[in-house]
Amino acid sequence: MTVFKSFYNWFHHFAKSVYDWMINLASSPHALFWLALVAFAESSFFPIPPDIMLIPMVLAMPEKAWRIAGVATVASVAGGYFGYVIGVYFYDLIAAPILEFYGYLQQFHTFEDYYHQWGAWIVFGAGITPFPYKVITIASGVVRLDLLTFTVASVLARGLRFYLVAWLLKKYGEPMKAFIEKHLGMLSILFLLLLIGGFAAVKYL
Repeated sequence: MTVFKSFYNWFHHFAKSVYDWMINLASSPHALFWLALVAFAESSFFPIPPDIMLIPMVLAMPEKAWRIAGVATVASVAGGYFGYVIGVYFYDLIAAPILEFYGYLQQFHTFEDYYHQWGAWIVFGAGITPFPYKVITIASGVVRLDLLTFTVASVLARGLRFYLVAWLLKKYGEPMKAFIEKHLGMLSILFLLLLIGGFAAVKYL
């Protein structure tokens, strides 16, 4: 219990430092650029989701909530195309090493059987959950999922996810901000567990 408490205190301090830094970054002139960069990269190779930036940005600038969600959506879908291209043209050179790095190479072929029937739902599901979206964008390219299907599913999923988060934060901004700051350590640990769980889920499919 003492070890857990020490870890919790350390993690809470670390998470608070990151949170404060992002709140400050959210007010900077380049905040949208960094959000777009993270959202783009997360859809093809980067492990950290854009929610890490989107949440403090909307809390800092609720009047720009829809613009922030729009930037995250567009950049994420664009990054999804990049992941798709990796899957189509650079599987051996780029896609396979990325999948192997995340521990999915052996499990990847399981997805191929699903795509022909459930491609749109697979993309949509990955787009709105903690499931690693980059695996799905690369997989979509490898199996040559219909590009229109991929686009519609990606836009709907990423848009629903980011605009819903933005709406909740805009509507309940101050109470939610107070709640986040009060329980930041536990929420950060929960988010970390969800992220790890999303990556681990593929191994059991």
